[in-house]
Formats: sequence, structure tokens, C-alpha cells
Amino acid sequence: MVEGRWTSNARIWLRVRRTFERAAASPGSPVMSGQQGSVIGVTQRVTSRSLSGLSTLLTGGRPDAAPYAPPVSFTVGFDLDMTLIDPRAGIVEVFDVLAAETGIPLDGRAFVTRLGPPLRHELERYGLDEATVTELVDRYRALTPELTIPRTIAMPGAVEAVRAVTDRGGRAVVVTTKFGPNAQAHLDYLGIAVSAVVGDLWSAAKAVALQELGAEVFVGDHLGDITGARAADAFAVGVATGPISAEDLLAAGADVVLPDLTHFPGWLESYLLATVH
Repeated sequence: MVEGRWTSNARIWLRVRRTFERAAASPGSPVMSGQQGSVIGVTQRVTSRSLSGLSTLLTGGRPDAAPYAPPVSFTVGFDLDMTLIDPRAGIVEVFDVLAAETGIPLDGRAFVTRLGPPLRHELERYGLDEATVTELVDRYRALTPELTIPRTIAMPGAVEAVRAVTDRGGRAVVVTTKFGPNAQAHLDYLGIAVSAVVGDLWSAAKAVALQELGAEVFVGDHLGDITGARAADAFAVGVATGPISAEDLLAAGADVVLPDLTHFPGWLESYLLATVH
């Protein structure tokens, strides 16, 4: 069903859809959501920030495809952990230190299999009182610059995904559950330059920052990211690089799911060609 505020959007959408249906019928076209294989492909949702909201890889994913030439003004939001960065090795080390310091049997190896929700939620699993949880959160944040950041690596395609946004005249921003100053420090360490970083937001609460930043697209690996994107009326791009499967991301309302960020520049190319800015 076409969603949007203006009836003219529907006319735009129908014109573009006819073009895409012809492209989708051609050999080498991408697989549409719901078909077998990759879930990259055509998505059909209109938001108030992108007038047509339609996307498809018109080039069939060819690496030699011509880039989107005209610079446009748009904002793309990214989640951080397991979307842009992989901090798991350092997080395990921090949990090991906390366990040694406190005697609490904290299991960092289990924690990194379910990254996404706030750290406080993880610590509450141990039946700790509020004061102890707060102390552990503070200590975790204090240890992060020394132990986690130097062991953090960029997710495949992360640097190129952010550059794809800025090279086309857009703004890349990060909205994350992670403590804001540590989130910025991770990005600085990895050389990933974004226009804004907003931390300490989870799930639907991310919508506030996304709306204030004017993000029309939000990219994330967790169900909470999809919830935040939908609450902000942003185009929800899932990446199946975290604890949630592509199928579950789609079921939660993702408009499209990419296997990883190496596919994002091609998707963004098609999105900008298919939408009105």
C-alpha cells in the first residue's frame, strides 16, 4: 500500500514502479524481498521524508555501474555496534576485568552474541540492585577507551558506506545505544567521519534524534533499529551482520535488508535514483 501525505506521490511512485518492474524482469536483476536468495531488491514504501520511497538495484549490482551524479541533500542515520563497528573482542575483555574486580560472574562472551539493547539491560540479567548496575555501567564506560576501542574493527563496507553518503552530498549521522562520548571515540579511532553522534538511545527512543537530524534513512542490525526507523518514519534498512537474521529483520518491518554494508553503496545509488529530493 502506498503511504504518504500527498496524492502526487502516488503518481510518482506508479511511474517509477513501472520502470522498475521492467528492470526487475530483465536478466541479472536483483531478487525482491520475499523471494529466495538475497533480500536486496525492490521495496515499496513511501515516507514523508522520501517522496517515492522506492528502491531497487537498477544496475544489477554491477561494480562498474555509473554513480549517481547530481549532488542531493539528504541524511542517512547509522546504528553503531555490529552495523558500523565490531567491538566484541574489547567488550569481552572489559567484562572479564569487571568480573575479576567485583566477583560477579559476568559473561562477556554471551553478551556479545546479543549486542543491541542497553548495557543496563544486560547487567540486570544478573539480579543486581540498581546501585550496583549503575556502578558497573560507569566502570564499563571508564574502561572502554583503554580496552575496547583499540580492539574494535570496522564492519565490512562501513567506511565505504559512510563515504557513499557524503560523496553524494548527504550527511551521515550515528544514533546509538552506546554512551555518546565513547561512540564518538570509536569512530575517531577508526577514521569514520560523520556529521553527528547521538548516544544513549534505544529502539523507539532513537526516533527523536532521527527526526531532529532529518534522517530519511536509518541503517541498523537490530530489531530495535527497525523500531526506531519506523517510529521516525524513516526508511528502515536492515543489515544482517548482528544477532538478528535477515528474515527476522524483514518480519519486524525493515523495508529492505542487506547482507552487509558492502552492498549499501549500490542500494543507496538506486534509492537516490528512485526517490525525489
